[in-house]
Amino acid sequence: MRILHTMIRVGNLDRSIAFYTEVLGMRLLRQHDYPDGKFTLAFVGYQDEKDGTVIELTHNWDTDHYDLGTGFGHIAIEVDDAARACDLTRRRGGSVLREAGPMQHGTTIIAFAADPDGYKIEFIQKGSGTH
Repeated sequence: MRILHTMIRVGNLDRSIAFYTEVLGMRLLRQHDYPDGKFTLAFVGYQDEKDGTVIELTHNWDTDHYDLGTGFGHIAIEVDDAARACDLTRRRGGSVLREAGPMQHGTTIIAFAADPDGYKIEFIQKGSGTH
């Protein structure tokens, strides 16, 4: 068994695809409209679905905003340099919520950004500790 994807609902699919591809550097792997259900699914990731876990962006055509709720935490991405990931995110038009630094009560270097719908993206600096 393996984890295939994490699904999040997004209010504006084009804006979300642009964030994940242009700001975070993922690739749009596939996208399909379901007219009878009035929704579109788009899958983004750093590698093909057969090789790794991806993110499924679900856009319900009649909904342009979702409340994030309190159960979902974040999507974690391993990076070589968390500070550089923050700089790249800002330069590419993304929002940084927490600058790179050690996690509370630990040594792992982390940072946080937010996608256009407010979902948190955690950057975890490779080799900086245990998380």
